[in-house]
Amino acid sequence: MSTDVRPPAGIGEAATRRQVVAWGLWDWGSAAFNAVILTFVFSVYLTDAVGEDLPGSISASTWLGWSLGIAGFLIAVLAPVTGQRFDAAGRRKWALGVLTFATVGCMAAMFFVRDSYQYLWLGLVLLAAGSVIFELAGVPYNAMLRQVSTPANIGRVSGFGWAMGYFGGIVLLLVCYFGFISGDGDNRGFLGLTTDGGLNIRMVALLAAVWFAVFAIPVLLKVPELPRPHADPGADKAGFVESYRVLWRDLRDLWSADRRTVYFLVASALFRDGLAGVFTFGAVLAVNVYGIGAGDVLLFGVAANVVSALGALTAGRFDDRIGPKTVIMTSLIAMII
Repeated sequence: MSTDVRPPAGIGEAATRRQVVAWGLWDWGSAAFNAVILTFVFSVYLTDAVGEDLPGSISASTWLGWSLGIAGFLIAVLAPVTGQRFDAAGRRKWALGVLTFATVGCMAAMFFVRDSYQYLWLGLVLLAAGSVIFELAGVPYNAMLRQVSTPANIGRVSGFGWAMGYFGGIVLLLVCYFGFISGDGDNRGFLGLTTDGGLNIRMVALLAAVWFAVFAIPVLLKVPELPRPHADPGADKAGFVESYRVLWRDLRDLWSADRRTVYFLVASALFRDGLAGVFTFGAVLAVNVYGIGAGDVLLFGVAANVVSALGALTAGRFDDRIGPKTVIMTSLIAMII
């Protein structure tokens, strides 16, 4: 894959191969939250172990759904205006760093969630807060794509980033499985960590935090900050409420100029919401409803990440050749079938 790219005129500096790789490494590191915390390990731990003896008629899985639903609402409210303000202030990379390490802080704090229902609320708060902060971090990160790609190769570079995330998930899930989770009895994995108090899973959360922190550093060092002059002057001095007025103004202008883009934004919000549900609750349902072992779910996660990584690389190339709409429609239809 060619990653020797130059950004559009006026956006950052000429992207080098190292800058593209540094940008992709953030996605590699982010698998620690997406794959390990949100999907295959910590969320399953919350519903299967921490909330197992939760008193009352409401299950831990239901509380997880409510928590992430509230998180999703906050993301929908905050993401559009926070992205606008990051660009207006010319602090896109600064925002990425702050939000990334705030996510890392939430992940590290999950170490204190023991396998007793009294700790369920702490776990849910940390998971929901981490989800909000992580998704907000994705706003400046995704916006950096224009700094490390051109219209001719944006699909390939985007696919490279997505694939890096999946490959990172494969490696980290295997490390977690063989190092901390595999086997039976009171001591698990090559490290022989005890399951008492959920220590082996809590150490996984700590490892995931370190993983994300380490691989987030290159993009902060290698990819330049977006120059302030390119920011929207209307958003530069806007307060929080005024930011929504600026956003509404931009949407009206976009509706007048290109309604298809507005249609895409609405459709994207819908299908991304559906995908988020699949990714978040797939492993939880597998363990709590179908009785699949937590360790086996990790191996399923590895297989799913292999397929997804290959799909991301392939789809990225087709995106440049036949356009994103065809790729998105084909992928969604295939998932439904």
